[in-house]
Amino acid sequence: MRAVVTRVKNARVEIEGTVNGAIGTGFLVLLGVGPEDTQAAADKLADKVCGLRVFDDENGKMNRNLAAVGGALLVVSQFTLYADTSSRRPGFSHAAKPDLAVPLYERFMAQCRERGFQVEHGEFGAPRCRCSPRTTGPSPSCWRCDGPPGRKKSGDAKRPRRVACYAYRSMYSPRRCASSTVLV
Repeated sequence: MRAVVTRVKNARVEIEGTVNGAIGTGFLVLLGVGPEDTQAAADKLADKVCGLRVFDDENGKMNRNLAAVGGALLVVSQFTLYADTSSRRPGFSHAAKPDLAVPLYERFMAQCRERGFQVEHGEFGAPRCRCSPRTTGPSPSCWRCDGPPGRKKSGDAKRPRRVACYAYRSMYSPRRCASSTVLV
């Protein structure tokens, strides 16, 4: 699973001109599901996203998580996160089919709710879906979080599974400014 997480002051998703979900302070999460993803991957990614400490504390340092700011999540399915861009026309064969993706998308949101967060969402596969985020601070902050692989390769029984998270200074200028890898 892959998520692009944007810290927002408020965000909403509209489907064919009607607001389907809206939040105040929190995260806009664009969520992609791959064909080898599992329920365990959804659980781990939800834990990672909900625990990100990317909100400013009293000293102006990113040290507070979603719970500390009373934040919510707006989750929008985004199969394009699995796009194959090796040619000029992207291919989407690396994204999971809806029969696998929908239950994992729902599972991710359920895990966030279990942690006590308000979760709003778009509609999986909706036509003309439009997101309207309002970001905090002088420059928008985005994080790409990749869940652990759905399957281990043969011979990798002792290899640790990871959830990687990469921070970007601005969603308009995605220059990697920090990264951390967390063993889960």
